[in-house]
Amino acid sequence: MIKILIVEAQTLLRDSLEHIIAEQADMEVAGKTNSASKGFELCRKLKPDLVLMDIVTGNNENGIIWTGKIRQEFPDIKIVIMTSLPEITFIDRARKAGAHSYIYKDSGYQHLFYVIRSTMEGGGIYPGPADNTHFAGKFNEEEIAVIRRVCQGLSRDVIADELKISEKKLKLTITSILDKTGFDSIMKFAIYALGHHLIVPDV
Repeated sequence: MIKILIVEAQTLLRDSLEHIIAEQADMEVAGKTNSASKGFELCRKLKPDLVLMDIVTGNNENGIIWTGKIRQEFPDIKIVIMTSLPEITFIDRARKAGAHSYIYKDSGYQHLFYVIRSTMEGGGIYPGPADNTHFAGKFNEEEIAVIRRVCQGLSRDVIADELKISEKKLKLTITSILDKTGFDSIMKFAIYALGHHLIVPDV
């Protein structure tokens, strides 16, 4: 029997997951919470086999950061990241945090069960490029850092100062971003990125 802890911000989805998982002969819900930090504490108390971890949880907590803490404290617990946001850095950040698998919330329950079982058997399921935004993987770390700061509304001189690069280097980086996206303005791309959840500044 696979003991599952559900960490999901939305009450309706959390309850729905609990109900549908309970119907599986080889799974049971060990507990549920809307908070990643509470999920960490429940890992100690409930000792689940697997955690379904939302990325943005209660109190605007970052599920990826708490995934890293759970992996460090409880290395035997498997973690499947769940999100509805196509943020261009989430998959890479989830891998680095030690998440075993990654799933979009619109994937359907049968795929979720496949991911849970495969993860418990030692597999790792992550979306392929076709499943993610077509901008994913196009940018290097410096370009992503610039995009994030533009989306935060910072001026070019502040961005250059924070990243410790010259304004000339910043201009070249912005030109590279525009070449990769087809936009003629970094602000236009920032608006697009925010509107389509390709950048989530607070997570």
